[in-house]
Amino acid sequence: MISLREAFGKYLLELAKNRKDFFVLDADVAGGTFTHWFRNAFPNRFVECGIAEQNMFGVAAGLSTLGVIPIVTTYAVFASMRAIEQARNSIAYPNFNVKIVASHPGIDTGPDGATHQAIEDLAIYRSIPNFVVLSPADDIELKQCLDFALDYKGPVYMRTGRSPVPTIHNEDYKFNFGYPDLLFEVNKDIVIFGCGITSHRVLNVAKKLGITAVNVPTLKPVNNEAFVNILKTAKVAITVEDHNIIGGLGDLIGSIISENRLCVKLMKVGVHDKFGKSGDPIELAKLYGIDESSIENTVKEVINEIKR
Repeated sequence: MISLREAFGKYLLELAKNRKDFFVLDADVAGGTFTHWFRNAFPNRFVECGIAEQNMFGVAAGLSTLGVIPIVTTYAVFASMRAIEQARNSIAYPNFNVKIVASHPGIDTGPDGATHQAIEDLAIYRSIPNFVVLSPADDIELKQCLDFALDYKGPVYMRTGRSPVPTIHNEDYKFNFGYPDLLFEVNKDIVIFGCGITSHRVLNVAKKLGITAVNVPTLKPVNNEAFVNILKTAKVAITVEDHNIIGGLGDLIGSIISENRLCVKLMKVGVHDKFGKSGDPIELAKLYGIDESSIENTVKEVINEIKR
């Protein structure tokens, strides 16, 4: 069990030994994003911008024109709210090679409460032209997503995560940009999708109840045909996300279903257009119906409905 923010911090150190083409930018949250290890080991490649995210994004845009790859790190709520004008106009519009790695997404942020719980970030960045949007599920996938982001020419937004998550992939796993990651396939009448912190939960439920589970590490762009191949024989698709059900994973799958005229019922599980509360991440997940037990109950209801 390791949090994705910690896995990110550790992998930065590994990468920096072999790659000298990137800098890390911080907005006074290096402890929270686990970039403090990089700061201590490579101080000349670490830029402390202070509590000034808008300025930090502008600095990143400027650095990218010099052949440097800036990795901008902050909490997801600040990356998607406070500095969004700079992300759009200074990074996306000129298509600059900037990577935004955001920790503390969703209600998993926990006791920091609604002001720090980014439940809109995926919707925001998915709607901005030129941005790639990634949400890895475990430490193995995070490393490969970061490798991809650094090699990709253009702006990338990637979620990490606050709470520890189990490793669900084997060492031979290969991240396939834009494609769904089929975790478990049994009964394709019901297909359950997760991303980020919800992927290990949907996998556990799928194994227990005998349905198909899919991890979605790329939320933009996606390979339409690959998703259609998974959905074309399904009766019900269930999406589970630590995000508002508006604009995130649920709407992504919904658009694929509608645009391809698939006869699939969609059920979106996530934050139902309301703000979060302050509390323990596990308790909040239960409150908003995205903990493993709640997901299992939802699937059981769908199974019973199909049988009727």
